[in-house]
Amino acid sequence: MPLELDPRPSDSSAPAGFRGGGAGATIVVGLLNNMPDPALEATENQFAGLLAAAAGSLSVKLRLSYLPEVPRGTAALEHIGRSYWRLEELLGQGVDALIVTGTEPRAALLSAEPYWERFGEVLRWAEAHTSSSVWSCLAAHAAVQLLDGVSRQRLADKRFGVFDHQVNSAHPLMHGISAPLRMPHSRWNDLPVARLRTAGYSLLSWSTESGADLFVRQRGSLFVFFQGHPEYERTTLFREYRRDVARYLNGQQESYPPLPPGYLTPAASAVLRQFRERALAERSPEVFAQFPIAAADGAQGNWQASAVRIYANWLQLLAQTKAAAAGTPLAAQV
Repeated sequence: MPLELDPRPSDSSAPAGFRGGGAGATIVVGLLNNMPDPALEATENQFAGLLAAAAGSLSVKLRLSYLPEVPRGTAALEHIGRSYWRLEELLGQGVDALIVTGTEPRAALLSAEPYWERFGEVLRWAEAHTSSSVWSCLAAHAAVQLLDGVSRQRLADKRFGVFDHQVNSAHPLMHGISAPLRMPHSRWNDLPVARLRTAGYSLLSWSTESGADLFVRQRGSLFVFFQGHPEYERTTLFREYRRDVARYLNGQQESYPPLPPGYLTPAASAVLRQFRERALAERSPEVFAQFPIAAADGAQGNWQASAVRIYANWLQLLAQTKAAAAGTPLAAQV
């Protein structure tokens, strides 16, 4: 069944108070998209595509929203104004589940970010009013800090690539998933595995190279956390690598980015290493015009089937919870 993008209500129909996640068998998911302007629409498409592939026979509606304190440019604000629900609309009408993305940090401490107080309000709302919520990358770091005081730690080098993970296949979210689970990561900070376990989080996928990948905590509802990015499309890491090369050549970052391990074919890696040698020898913005974009053909999206399965398991859990609350057998709802 196709995913339905739920348009924002008109001002005249905006809800006055919380009304729950919607009637009937349809699962209503809110996507709180906080990604920077250049990645805003790409992130919409990534999560919409993933949910559509995972829905199967389930009826799923997606509502887009945002934290108003995240700084935006004019074009992004215009896009948001056309298709995004205002946060008070989303929370007022209610959803069955919530997905919250991260964003690029602007402050040294998460607690100094302009959206910090509002983020905490959304976190508490999600625990009280959803069956489950997903917190991605920086949003996972912020949520864990607020929930249990576990602070992220800065890494010496960016954790960037596709890594193999062990799995806890006993958890319902991991049904049909076997090790090694390949998953992309792209981050400068980390929540240490030992600290998470001590604080009561259950790790569902992890590795010695990338640390905690997927972990959960059952509170008023099920909190699901990803330090990795199952929503990424095949070429997303490649575009990030290209962006970081541009930042190096423009003098915005000191070091040339390393190739992401586990991601590129040998031929694509060889082409990009050749360009790296030239860029190191002739560091200037003009060199970037010769970046070998065709190397993107060697990017491998070998995590995508597993990502769809994990989100399909998540949607099934939501459907079961909704059916139980309504007193209706799940088979009658799908």
